Amino acid sequence: MFLNILFGVVLPIIVLIVAGSVLERIFRLDLYTLSKINFYCITPATVFMSMYHSNMNPELLGNVILFYALYVLLLYIAGSITSRIMGYRNGKKAAFNNSIMLDNSGNYGLPVNQLVFNGEPLAASMQALIMSLQSLLTFTYGVISIQGSRLQGNYRSVIVGFLKMPVPYALVLGLLLHVMAVPLPAMLSQPLTYAQQSMVAIALITLGAQIVKYPLRLYRKDIYLSMALRLFGGPLIGLLLIYVLGLSGIPAQALLIASAMPTGVNTSILAEEYRNEPDFAAQTVLLSTMVNVFTITIVITLSHYVA
Repeated sequence: MFLNILFGVVLPIIVLIVAGSVLERIFRLDLYTLSKINFYCITPATVFMSMYHSNMNPELLGNVILFYALYVLLLYIAGSITSRIMGYRNGKKAAFNNSIMLDNSGNYGLPVNQLVFNGEPLAASMQALIMSLQSLLTFTYGVISIQGSRLQGNYRSVIVGFLKMPVPYALVLGLLLHVMAVPLPAMLSQPLTYAQQSMVAIALITLGAQIVKYPLRLYRKDIYLSMALRLFGGPLIGLLLIYVLGLSGIPAQALLIASAMPTGVNTSILAEEYRNEPDFAAQTVLLSTMVNVFTITIVITLSHYVA
C-alpha cells in the first residue's frame, strides 16, 4: 500500500511541483499573474463546486469546524510553549506560530485530496471547508499576530483583506445552492467544472515556481523545530481529535490527511509583507514541502487504518 500511494499519489504531485520549478528557472514565470489566477478563479471554482456537490450533513459540518478550531488551538499552544522554551521574542514567536498553524491546504492540500479520494464529493467538500477556514485564520490571526503592537487597535486592514477573499463567498454560495437544490445551467456548470479540473496541475506548478525562489539553508535549529511540529505534531494532534470526536470513514481519513500538510506559502507572503522574519518563513515553506514528500505518504497509508 505504501508503494502504491507513493507512486500513485505523491510522486505525480512531485512531478508537477518539479515542473513548476524548472519552468520558473527557465522562463522566470509571472508568479503574480499565476497566483491571481489560482486565488481568484481556480480555487473559488473548486471550492464552489465541491460545496455544491457536497453531501455533508449539518452534524458533520459542525464536527469539521470543531475539529479545525481545536486543531489550531492545540498547535498554537504547542508553538507558544516551544517559543517560550527557546526564548523567542514576540516577532519570532509570531513567525514560528504562523509556520505551524498556517498550512498549505489550498494549492497542495486540494490536489492531494483529489488524487487520494478520486474526486469523491464528501472528501473534496471537507478539504474545501478546511481551506476556507485556513484562509480565514490567515487573514485574521496570521496578520494580527505579526502586526502585534503596530496594529494599535486598527483592524480595518484585516477586515478589508478578508472581505477581498473570494473563497469564503464561493463556500457560502455553494452551500446555499446545494441546500436549496438550485440546478446550475450548463453555461455555468461547465466552465466551473473545467476550472475545477485544472486545479491540480495549475496549483502544483504554481507552488513549484514559488518555492524555487527560496535559497535552502540547512543549519537553522528553529526551522527544524517548526518542521517537526508541522509535519509530525500536526498529524498526531489530528489523530487524537479524530478519536476524541468519534469520527470514522472518509471524514476521518480526509481530516487526518488535511492535518499533515506542509507550511503554507502564505506564511512567507505575510512575513515579507510585514518584514517579520522573512528568511525563516521562506525556509520553513521550502523545507517542510520537501520533507512532506515522505511524511504525507506515511500519513495517507495510515489513514486507511484509521477509517
